[in-house]
Amino acid sequence: MIAEFAKRLGTQMIHFVPRDNMVQRAEINRKTVIDYDAGHVQADEYRALARKIDQNQMFVVPTPIHTDELEGLLIDYGIAS
Repeated sequence: MIAEFAKRLGTQMIHFVPRDNMVQRAEINRKTVIDYDAGHVQADEYRALARKIDQNQMFVVPTPIHTDELEGLLIDYGIAS
């Protein structure tokens, strides 16, 4: 759904960062995941995101979509009924 949403806005989804409990552990220790455990797979996700942002060549201003189109997208993907 996110890829389709981005397409309709005329932009892209650059990277999906999965949620891991390591985020909460780092937050409790008042650190970033990379500072808390640089070798954890979640830290690799943030490094991959940073790399993709740095290498991105698609500079666009997203085109807004109407609420009806957004609601249709949510229905199509089973998120809203």
